[in-house]
Amino acid sequence: MNKLQDLQLRISDAVDKLNLPESPDTLYEPVSYILSLGGKRMRPALLLMACDLFGGDVEAAMAPAVAIEVFHNFTLMHDDIMDKAPLRRGKTTVHERWGHNAGILSGDAMLVLSYELMMQVEDGLLRTVLDIFNKTALGVCEGQQLDMDFEQLGDVGIDEYLEMIRLKTSVLLGGALKIGALIGGAEMKDAELLNHFGEYLGIAFQLQDDILDVYGDPDKFGKQVGGDILSNKKTYLLIKALELADGSQKDELEHWIAFKEFDNNQKVAAVTQIYDSLGIRQHAEQAMETYADKAFAALDALNLPEEHKQYLRNFADGLLVREN
Repeated sequence: MNKLQDLQLRISDAVDKLNLPESPDTLYEPVSYILSLGGKRMRPALLLMACDLFGGDVEAAMAPAVAIEVFHNFTLMHDDIMDKAPLRRGKTTVHERWGHNAGILSGDAMLVLSYELMMQVEDGLLRTVLDIFNKTALGVCEGQQLDMDFEQLGDVGIDEYLEMIRLKTSVLLGGALKIGALIGGAEMKDAELLNHFGEYLGIAFQLQDDILDVYGDPDKFGKQVGGDILSNKKTYLLIKALELADGSQKDELEHWIAFKEFDNNQKVAAVTQIYDSLGIRQHAEQAMETYADKAFAALDALNLPEEHKQYLRNFADGLLVREN
């Protein structure tokens, strides 16, 4: 078995060696630029890992793995435009550097490129793999749209939120694992189980991220703690608090949501105190553990040697056990 870190390095090398056309440079320079910004390359590495788990040739899965990374960065490029984000991984975003129109068109080119790369699977798997990729790509778009819709909705339920993060965040993890497993020679039943493992793990990870945004150590978390509270982002914690709060607690929570001018530290402290009084962290942690358990149940059902299952367990444990 290859180490995940080694697979990530191989993906980075393959991305660096992508042979993009030189002209028109205004179309392809933004593509090269966003791909050069790095990142963990986790999703494509998971595709390679799944292939490796079932005894497949990792090199045969390299082009589809790069396809996943190109597609992921395409979504980031367009997300940045929709969010009016000035920075991506500490660098100027594509639309800020080249303009909105270039960002849209270069993103479109990346989507096409991802399909070109995905089509390099063997002919016997092509239709099946493209079908998985299509459903995965549409799921990501649906999740992004739901996330934008939630910004305008006053009432969002827990089930709606969980479905949104499944689509926006988790389906790409599951789809990458499923495609990699099939390239590696897995039976469809096992590929489906690995897909479920990835989706459930992705949901658990996002719930953990919601928790850490409020309760994490900013030095270890890597970003501002309380950012979701300041922006009124509809996370599991806020939705659950609105569901459970009543009387003066609900009035105070809705006051902070509606308040346009405030002291940042005061708002974070006040909303966190409401969360604490309602036991919101415990509710979120229980939900996270529920989805982690679902991921491990799918893993246990896989037809794989025990040492390979343990490899996946260690990966999942490493993803979910973060200092806070």
